[in-house]
Amino acid sequence: MKELGITFTQIIPSLEESREAGEPAFLFAKRLAEDKARQVAKQVNASHLVIGCDTIVALNDRVFQKPGNDADAFEILSALEGQRHVVCSALALAVHSKLLASGYELTEVFFNHVAAQDIRDYIATGESNDKSGAYGIQGMGAFLVDRIEGHLDNVIGLPRHLLNKLAEEVIAKVDNSH
Repeated sequence: MKELGITFTQIIPSLEESREAGEPAFLFAKRLAEDKARQVAKQVNASHLVIGCDTIVALNDRVFQKPGNDADAFEILSALEGQRHVVCSALALAVHSKLLASGYELTEVFFNHVAAQDIRDYIATGESNDKSGAYGIQGMGAFLVDRIEGHLDNVIGLPRHLLNKLAEEVIAKVDNSH
């Protein structure tokens, strides 16, 4: 948002982030973004636009969020090592608890084959602690990644392509209602 020149306040909602039985991974991320947007929209001025966000890493149907500890991080990174996985970032736009639009974007990430000790050394940096999938492609974790297919900002931060698409949907709805 800073790069876009938009003034904002970050509010982290208190929300149980558990996947429902049989819920597809990407719909899970979208639901979380929607729940976050609705919850925060109830707390702020009714004229403020709220953007709820969630990012997950999925390997097949297994979902990886932020690791709880170093052992979790090692398990996650070991599972991703040498694999192709998907980063799903979901956004939801809301005003005064009314959901305006939501969606998700996928980026495929191909991990290098790396040694277990390299994974341990990376975890020791602390960078993996607060990252979905236990890695940061924009930081020291870049060595883990061979290549990506999709938008980089979907993996690193706010997925601008998706945000633009959702904003266009909201504008079209407003234009059509007049």
